Amino acid sequence: GPGGLSGNTQVSSALVKLLEKGASGYTWVAATEGSQEAAPLELATGGEPVMAIGGFNGTDPAPTLAEFKVLVAEHKIHYYIGANSQSFGGGRGSSAITSWVASHFKKETVGSSTVYDLTQAVSL
Repeated sequence: GPGGLSGNTQVSSALVKLLEKGASGYTWVAATEGSQEAAPLELATGGEPVMAIGGFNGTDPAPTLAEFKVLVAEHKIHYYIGANSQSFGGGRGSSAITSWVASHFKKETVGSSTVYDLTQAVSL
């Protein structure tokens, strides 16, 4: 039957390993849109902090793009993660952050999630 408010809450073991590697060096191991996407990641990693951009459902204007850029420049967030390779970039409250990340960082697919390493900018 129907489950919670969001989609898949399963996190691949490959993604868990990626997030856990070097986690202690960051304030947030990852950032993603909304707490419904962040919660499964945080639970799967045993409580490693995951930033819920846009609050509960991703529509709140927090953090702003400018604030997010500062956190990335300060190496406080390791990865930006989409819900899965099909849903990343869905817009809503974090569309400016999503667009900036997509145009400045290399993406890879881990499990079914699109992952951007925020420490590895692409050459423009």
